[in-house]
Amino acid sequence: MTDYQEVRVDITPCSEAACDLLAAFLADVGYESFVTDESGLTAYINADLFDAEALAAILADFPMEVKLSETVTRVEGQDWNEEWEKNYFQPIVVADRCVIHSTFHKDVPSATYDIVIDPKMAFGTGHHATTSLMLEYLLDLDLSGLQVTDMGTGTGILSILAIMRGAAGASAIEIDPGACENAGENVKLNATEGINLILGDASALAACPKADLLIANINRNIILADFDLYEANMKPQAQMLLSGFYEQDVPLIEARALPYGLRVAEKKVRDGWCALRLAR
Repeated sequence: MTDYQEVRVDITPCSEAACDLLAAFLADVGYESFVTDESGLTAYINADLFDAEALAAILADFPMEVKLSETVTRVEGQDWNEEWEKNYFQPIVVADRCVIHSTFHKDVPSATYDIVIDPKMAFGTGHHATTSLMLEYLLDLDLSGLQVTDMGTGTGILSILAIMRGAAGASAIEIDPGACENAGENVKLNATEGINLILGDASALAACPKADLLIANINRNIILADFDLYEANMKPQAQMLLSGFYEQDVPLIEARALPYGLRVAEKKVRDGWCALRLAR
């Protein structure tokens, strides 16, 4: 099992804006799961990727007038389903059409699309604004017969819904071994055939089928760095769904996409987080 570093940051005074901004900075350096509360933020990163100096720099340079107090604890691999059941993950209904729950949940609401996710430490249960916004796009678009590429698949939730909605196949790429393993478990739980799980980064796209729809819910810096590889994987009339960044980051995404003839066709914003649909 994968070990994690748990970073607890108490924020005084605490606000949603401060928690969201801190989560964005931490996501940029590899943190993949976040839990906020009335006092601050708890974040998790693969223990092998933890960088104490990077964390110290983020806290020292934080641009809001707040007091930050951190505690770092190593968390050994364990039954993360039990931890999520006790503390964090509750069933969620997206757009009145898709319910997301785990195997341990009872009295689950009914919906057209029923997705079972045992998240462990992989990002993507639908609770975070970026995931729910991407799910809404997938619910709105006609995916029948499309080939999908899912960058940073996490729990596999976006690929799973894409297949449920008629996509012909999905290449689901994940850089973290533990998350990739978890995605495979979730694919089996939902009996969604046609999802090819790939352990790797954007360089793996070269061997993937060309996409009718490329989705990436990662973070701004990775999207900007890998955009050329994303575009190279797209068919001429393909669309792109992007999230994992704030609304104020949209001009950076637009500038990166413009040379490839991709423009923002639709924008969704929730709690300051943004999701974009790009088309030629």
